[in-house]
Amino acid sequence: MLVVWLLEDMLADLGCAVVGPASSVNQALAMINAESIDAAVLDVNLNGQMSYPIADTLAARGVPFVFSTGYDKDMLLGGYRTFPVLQKPFHRSELSDTLAKLLTPKGPRVESALAAIAETSP
Repeated sequence: MLVVWLLEDMLADLGCAVVGPASSVNQALAMINAESIDAAVLDVNLNGQMSYPIADTLAARGVPFVFSTGYDKDMLLGGYRTFPVLQKPFHRSELSDTLAKLLTPKGPRVESALAAIAETSP
């Protein structure tokens, strides 16, 4: 629980409004359905439950997230290794840098650009 409080403090210090924490997959999914979430820090292991269903829900909604874990990144299931990972223990500066990257607007997707080009071509 001490780690959760430390993370909450770091997020608050960075100006974030904290939703949570969630101690189970079901609790996290309920929070996602009830709250507007701009980004998430997602522990891979929530009291013995793997948080992949939460990651799937966030990804499906376009909510950027970072995994937080004491495990090596290679221990994540294959499809989840492409998401950012904060290796525990991490410093506030690492959290800040990661959140900044998550929340930086991305340029238009290639598919969108190609569709726009195709629509304007004679």
